[in-house]
Amino acid sequence: MDGTCDRIRRTNADCPAFSLIELLVVVAVISVLISILVPTLIKARQAASRIGCAHNLRQIHLGMGMYLHDHDGTYPCATDPVSEDPVYWLWMGRGWRRWVRPYLDGSIDARNPSVLLCPEDRADPALFESTSYAYSMTFYHSPQQIDAMNDKADTYSDPRPSIPQRVDAVANPAAKILIGEWASSHVPVETEQGWWNWQGARNFLFADGHVVFLKAEQILPARDGFPDANLTIHGIKGRDIAQ
Repeated sequence: MDGTCDRIRRTNADCPAFSLIELLVVVAVISVLISILVPTLIKARQAASRIGCAHNLRQIHLGMGMYLHDHDGTYPCATDPVSEDPVYWLWMGRGWRRWVRPYLDGSIDARNPSVLLCPEDRADPALFESTSYAYSMTFYHSPQQIDAMNDKADTYSDPRPSIPQRVDAVANPAAKILIGEWASSHVPVETEQGWWNWQGARNFLFADGHVVFLKAEQILPARDGFPDANLTIHGIKGRDIAQ
């Protein structure tokens, strides 16, 4: 026994070795395992991302609660648009950000978005200053004002006078969206149009504090015919989901 298997193979045809067929079988088994595991890992990652996004909204709810405590139960309200160059509207994430900033993280901005950026949001860092969530304008306009708006353009043109709305005026807190993801980051759609789109799915924070991941089709049509929490029929007196 003075040689290795390679030496023996030269003189002994019975020396153990992998055949081409055996190697192909091993490769095939590994390929099957990968095809089974990869989708599972992708789904697990997506689920973790949705949970992280929902956690952001719960933290925002805590910050909003502190804001309400300090402002006699009145939701953030300001005259639209809240900036001139560029033009921001209060309902936009980069618009309402400064109202809740002191209650979340005083240093929140586009470079340090904190909980205002969904971990799966790929567009907002460039487009919307790293703010993934929109604040329903029904919380700073009266139900009568909202019911006089019939087009999505009414949310970013021809502004109505802002009217502060109070917590105790919300008729259906478990069915009225307060804040939600603007984009369908977790269920990508071909053309992203935010709340003006019947495709995709998003995390939503309701006025009573619970967070739900909903498909657009699960939301009731608003004044503009879209699942648009900005123009909920009857404003804060109305509901965005059926119960």
